[in-house]
Amino acid sequence: MCACQLAFPGSPALTRDHNHEQEKLPKAVAGGQPIPEGLFWLLLTGEMPTAAQAAAVSADWRSRAELPQHVVATLAALPKDTHPMTQLIIAISALQPASKFAAAYQAGLHKSKYWEPFYEDTMDLIAKLPGVAAAIYRRTFKDGSLISPNPSLDWAANFAHQLGYGGDKGFAELMRLYTTIHSDHEGGNVSAHTTHLVGSALSDPYLSLAAGMAGLAGPLHGLANQEVLKWLSEASGKLGESPSREALRDYVWATLKSGRVVPGYGHAVLRKTDPRYSCQRAFAQQHLPNDPGFKLVSALYEVVPEVLASTGKIKNPWPNVDAHSGVLLQHYGLREENFYTVLFGVSRALGVLAQGVISRGLGLPIERPKSLTSGELISMFGEPPAEAKA
Repeated sequence: MCACQLAFPGSPALTRDHNHEQEKLPKAVAGGQPIPEGLFWLLLTGEMPTAAQAAAVSADWRSRAELPQHVVATLAALPKDTHPMTQLIIAISALQPASKFAAAYQAGLHKSKYWEPFYEDTMDLIAKLPGVAAAIYRRTFKDGSLISPNPSLDWAANFAHQLGYGGDKGFAELMRLYTTIHSDHEGGNVSAHTTHLVGSALSDPYLSLAAGMAGLAGPLHGLANQEVLKWLSEASGKLGESPSREALRDYVWATLKSGRVVPGYGHAVLRKTDPRYSCQRAFAQQHLPNDPGFKLVSALYEVVPEVLASTGKIKNPWPNVDAHSGVLLQHYGLREENFYTVLFGVSRALGVLAQGVISRGLGLPIERPKSLTSGELISMFGEPPAEAKA
């Protein structure tokens, strides 16, 4: 896909039916999961790609995938116990000296052309992210040996291969699913908004994504599926692997009465079951129907919404994407939970960087949030109650 083919719509894939798009996107395996290359094309152009167009993106990313030696050396110089997200942010920043956008801007490129080197940087960065993430995983959790990309594989399958799961076709399919459904989000979340905000200052894709990943590393944003796994582990530890519906209902109520939320349920925008949850549920039903973790998640799906709805306080009692992803990763043996946010970050890059190309193509201005004085806030919302002033 050459840069001249791009169009600049708003956020096309975000306003369409997710399951419909999943069915239509090109796949590596007949009847399998879509490859992220196809979603990336859709996000950039607003058009559903052909299989040949998605394959062209795969080939382009493969040609850009090799990691510079200084990036590998930078990771190797870090203490082994450095958090994987810290390593990801450092590695993305270490790639920045190669930014074509930064060089073109310094050379005086006309603003109408900003999107072209921004696109090239985006393609370079997305191509290298699986190798970066795999290097972090291998040095932190395995023996440190790195696995070279396989030139015959698509982007997500290569990611699985470089992580060390190349012989498991089910895991490759999971990576295609995972990276597709975590790729983008409405712009109000921290990582997407931060990447857009920093990019609006004409920071290049490397700096913009590094900033977004710093936001994703925050526990209120990127650790959601780990919180789900912790809660599921507590539930199975107390109730056993196959608890009754009544026992689950009591456990959910006990969680709520203790002042905690049920992790993985509710969404700031959606008011129905997250379609990304439904995609994962369908995957589990096909590939791991007897997995104990999936059985517990499935049983909770029958109980939690009913309990939450009965409180009368919750606008959306339905599960979100994080309610399911952890048990899928655990099933295939990727149990290093500190790495899960890195997987999320690699996936999120597809959407936020595509939006960055669009933003530069549209010539969007720097984002400048409005500041309000306390007096202005009082005039808008009234005086705070007396107890709040105490």
